[in-house]
Amino acid sequence: MPKRKRTHTYNPKLQTALEYLYVLVGSAIVAIAFNVFLLPNRIASGGVSGISTILDATLGLEPAYVQWAFNIPLFIAGVILLGRQFGVKSLIGTMFLPFVVFLTKEVEPWTQDPLLSALFGGIGVGLGLGIVFLGKASTGGTDLAAQIINKYTGLSLGTCVAIIDGLIVLSAAIVFDIERGLYALIALYVTSKTIDLVQVGFGRSKMAMIITCKQNEVREGILNKIDRGVTKLSAYGGYTDHERPILMCVVDQTEFTKLKQLVKTIDPTAFVVVMDASEVLGEGFKRA
Repeated sequence: MPKRKRTHTYNPKLQTALEYLYVLVGSAIVAIAFNVFLLPNRIASGGVSGISTILDATLGLEPAYVQWAFNIPLFIAGVILLGRQFGVKSLIGTMFLPFVVFLTKEVEPWTQDPLLSALFGGIGVGLGLGIVFLGKASTGGTDLAAQIINKYTGLSLGTCVAIIDGLIVLSAAIVFDIERGLYALIALYVTSKTIDLVQVGFGRSKMAMIITCKQNEVREGILNKIDRGVTKLSAYGGYTDHERPILMCVVDQTEFTKLKQLVKTIDPTAFVVVMDASEVLGEGFKRA
């Protein structure tokens, strides 16, 4: 039988409160990672924080003030030029992140090693931004600039972000040295991967596509012995042109060996294709 259904009570007010909490906590994590890892080691890994790192080193400008000076006009321009409301949560993220940067500016650096700073700074920034994104908001900055460029140039959003961050990293390599620019690239890469990890989660599942002559037995085995659902897809053999339905099943990583053994026992000649499923939403897995 399929997984037992659970009763979930959705509370809109609680959900909204959690989203605001995500924005505040995520922004604080980004700010602290910036102050204890990236700024003291001169690692300008893109974004407005990277610009503030460069201006702090060259002109002695307070990073928090620089971030406000860029974020606020960019937010206003985004609202005017893109013709949509970015929401109160994004405005809070835009204002709160530099505020925490200002509050924690006296915190001692946690390491003087630039490689460790690039790695853990990237993780910290990615973790914080990922949490902010879970709150359905953003911290403004160059992301808004990328959206504006995207609208008026036709370039893809990914290309716009890459161009802006690339120019900031290149500037860091010129202002500091090539080595610092390379560390900035490492931090930028780690940040993007950490954001993906926060968004998708640590859980990994497997999706199996099973072609078998004993589809009823396999289907019953999956339903009753593994306690997972099965979807039957209509398909035809490319050589014989005979109907060959495909059984599709998604299982947890820990259940995959059991599924493989089950299919092998019922039909040793079954054709099985297995793929990684990084995020599965629905009954028996994570809810959307």
